[in-house]
Amino acid sequence: MTSLKDNARPRDARVKPVTDLAARLSRELQGEVLFDNASRGRYSTDASIYQVMPVGVVIPRDQHDLKLTLDIARDARVPVLARGAGTSQCGQTVGEAVVIDNSRWLNQIVEFDAEARTVVVEPGIVLDHLNAWLKPHGLWYPVDVSTSAQCTLGGMAGNNSCGSRSIRYGNMVHNVLGIDAWLADGSEGSFGFVDELPATGRVRELAEGVKAIAVGVAPDIREHFPKVLRRVGGYNLDIFHCQNPKPYDAEGRVNLAHLLVGSEGTLAVSRRIKLKLSPLPEHKVLGVVNFPTFYQAMDVTQHIVTLDPSAVELVDRTMIELSLENPSFRPVIEKALIGKPEAILLVEFAGADCDAQLASLASLNELLAELGLPGCVVDMPEPAEQKALWNVRKAGLNIMMSMKGDGKPVSFIEDCAVPLEHLAEYTDKLTEVFHRHGTEGTWYAHASVGTLHVRPILDMRRGGAEKMREIAEQASALVREYKGAYSGEHGDGLCRGEWVAWQFGSTLNDAFKEVKRRFDPDNLLNPGKIVDTPKMDEERYFRFSSDYRRIPLSPVFDWSPWDVKRDPLTGEQSAPGTGGDVTHGLAMAVEMCNNNGHCRKFDAGTMCPSYRITRDEQHLTRGRANTLRLALSGQLDGEGLASDDVKEALDLCVSCKGCKRDCPTGVDMAKFKIEARTARAKAKGLSLRDRLVGEMPRYAPWASRFSGLLSAAERMPFFSRRVKQALGLAEQRDFPKFRGNFLAEHQGQAAQASREVLLFVDTFNNYMESENARAAKRVLERAGYQVHLNVKPGERPLCCGRTYLSSGQFDKAKAEARRSLDHLMPFVERGVSIVGLEPSCLLSLRDEFLQYGFGEAAQRLAESALLFEEFLVKAHDAGELPLELKPVGHARALLHGHCHQKAFDALRPVERVLAWIPELEVVTIESSCCGMAGSFGYEAEHYDASQKMAELSLLPTIREAGDDAVLVADGTSCRHQIRDGSGREAMHVARLLEQALA
Repeated sequence: MTSLKDNARPRDARVKPVTDLAARLSRELQGEVLFDNASRGRYSTDASIYQVMPVGVVIPRDQHDLKLTLDIARDARVPVLARGAGTSQCGQTVGEAVVIDNSRWLNQIVEFDAEARTVVVEPGIVLDHLNAWLKPHGLWYPVDVSTSAQCTLGGMAGNNSCGSRSIRYGNMVHNVLGIDAWLADGSEGSFGFVDELPATGRVRELAEGVKAIAVGVAPDIREHFPKVLRRVGGYNLDIFHCQNPKPYDAEGRVNLAHLLVGSEGTLAVSRRIKLKLSPLPEHKVLGVVNFPTFYQAMDVTQHIVTLDPSAVELVDRTMIELSLENPSFRPVIEKALIGKPEAILLVEFAGADCDAQLASLASLNELLAELGLPGCVVDMPEPAEQKALWNVRKAGLNIMMSMKGDGKPVSFIEDCAVPLEHLAEYTDKLTEVFHRHGTEGTWYAHASVGTLHVRPILDMRRGGAEKMREIAEQASALVREYKGAYSGEHGDGLCRGEWVAWQFGSTLNDAFKEVKRRFDPDNLLNPGKIVDTPKMDEERYFRFSSDYRRIPLSPVFDWSPWDVKRDPLTGEQSAPGTGGDVTHGLAMAVEMCNNNGHCRKFDAGTMCPSYRITRDEQHLTRGRANTLRLALSGQLDGEGLASDDVKEALDLCVSCKGCKRDCPTGVDMAKFKIEARTARAKAKGLSLRDRLVGEMPRYAPWASRFSGLLSAAERMPFFSRRVKQALGLAEQRDFPKFRGNFLAEHQGQAAQASREVLLFVDTFNNYMESENARAAKRVLERAGYQVHLNVKPGERPLCCGRTYLSSGQFDKAKAEARRSLDHLMPFVERGVSIVGLEPSCLLSLRDEFLQYGFGEAAQRLAESALLFEEFLVKAHDAGELPLELKPVGHARALLHGHCHQKAFDALRPVERVLAWIPELEVVTIESSCCGMAGSFGYEAEHYDASQKMAELSLLPTIREAGDDAVLVADGTSCRHQIRDGSGREAMHVARLLEQALA
């Protein structure tokens, strides 16, 4: 494990030169220059098992910045490493170099020719964003990798990425027409068809030199380059000898840009990339083939491809089971299953003629019946169903990595590719290899081209490295036996670089070294990749090595469910908390982040709102998880969760819980933030603002009683401004309005009825917007329920404790939770539902309450706790909701979902309830967090960020809405943000239902 602290010690002879380098870069660049320990740590990993601390990080603002960075680093003789989203799985984008992050600014579309079907892009553009821009033109870039929502075209070119539909469209190299790049000597080169290159110049010189090398080793190219489509190892010297089944260029022309594709940034740094586009398929159908055995799935693939599908993708039993455990994926995967298959194949047909695709789907069913598997296909002709299932498949890596405990599926042989006729036998023998080493493999991905992402489950802290080496050697023997490729998709990097010589032989390996020397004589471009690479199991590069240690800590939540041991062969897990030292459950939960970067998406889902407005790795779920991991393993300043680095990384986290739902490995940054805030409060103390936020439930009755005085103070600008400044509150915000006390007014007023419900009225809906509680009570009583309230005579109202959690006062939050639990359990025991109005409060009963250590009682409460609209839907479906509703005078209801509603899949019940109102169209706003997030939007230092989050989509959509639209938002913070940002009022769904009561 390379320590950040080691790199920063004065005895390091590089400190002074590195300091000078950082100073010069900061002085001359417009972009960001990050040489601090935490920033370097966040860029020390990618989606691989490796961690290497970079010299520093540069985020260039424009192409001039990129050129300056290369020039300054070359003058200092410091290596550089260009990187996009950092999703590489073999360690290509980690190294002891200046990391250049192109993803934030160098992401523009430069040229587009619809008629020629070409586009020129900068390297930092994300694939999904490019395809969204191309869609209106009926075109797309068809190398559709599973990380399409976050990966960049520059990274894809560097890795020679492939994608699910390579059987039809080929790999990246087949779809790149040209690359403009900076060379190691500082010159600019345009790489394209050799017959179009200038007669003189650096690029012509390189073309002639590489051709001479290739001609010299032509027999070895013919002998040792694998004859499979999925071959991405080494350098593409076969551009001069088209040996692959699918030539790089359809006309057989030599394109020097194809040498850079797959070179992993070791030969040049891309400026612009010219891409070949394809017509967007008008119609797609999907057949999901269910197999009783894994072997059958592999054996049948060679027959399925004869039907000319556009994709054939595998999902194995392990991935099926893990998908069923994910609330987001469960309903999708269930529709694809027939019984309990050991594996399924996703077979897609695509083209311009819908009837032709349906005929192909029918042919698939007939073929399987002929092969002895009748009735094993689930037909999915509808686009929505297909998209949902493809999204599950795309999340395959993250789903696999969602296993709890230290044993994880490890990537090192996952991209071996073999001819289809050997696929079943190869997978069978490789499974035997795993079993000999006491483990099992997880399988998914590209059956159509013989590339299966197989990952044996290993614990890299305890003997994993030794098993990794042994399995790799035995797997490579199988690859050679079946004349396959050891690197079939994800490149070489640190993981497979040492296998380049094994795959291609010493002569070709020497030729690769000569190519590298001609392009980069001083070895300054991503050194240690493809040629002169370290061993794959060189422990100093491992993120989790045998000397990896977690610092002692006492987390406040119960994290024992993450501290488990898993038997790799049987899949059985130990009981929670028995896997090791239970104090490490928190660290193990943090380590669930596999760095795949799924959180970098910002055009769908909820996470991560702070990244969407900053594009900053520090304010990304992955970046925060890396910061926490480094802190919890003692690799930062030694203060652990209380450190300044952790505080800064979590500063813009709005605790939206979008990651809890959207992250396939279940990283819950909101809960990590509670741990960090609590640790920080214990170490540094609380501010007055923190205390005011936390104690709101206690002083709210007094504030409500003297609301007139508070309103008068608000109307005194000088006084109000000084108070806000003293407290660190945004001057643009009004103070919260305390008005009324619903629980005090309605205590003991429960009307008798045959059915009971307890209305859990939170602080906000009790003292600030009591009209919501009144509306909910009236609706429930009209439905025939006796409504109990969360208060006892002479006692404070029950409270979920969320304000204490958000301000770092964990002990007080837990005490409030205990008080609520004790009061509510008698109701729970007699089957009474606990119904809440404020999502963040009620859902605490289903989330944080389960990690206080309250045992079975908390679980039973969680099962009884429902949001208002969830309860109504449940009662309606049970035939226990005799409500008669009338129109409310609005044509549309524009619905904004609270982040926690989305995280717990609780927004659909709101949509259903609103749909009961006659003559009302329900439109859900596609948005992330509103930006208010409790007290976050009130804090002076966060006001601008809060507004930017709201302006992403929420506020613009509301401003465009007509007067006929009623705005619905269940969250108190959401309603306040909507009012402040648009001047319009939003209402809780309970109030709209009250208006609709006949």
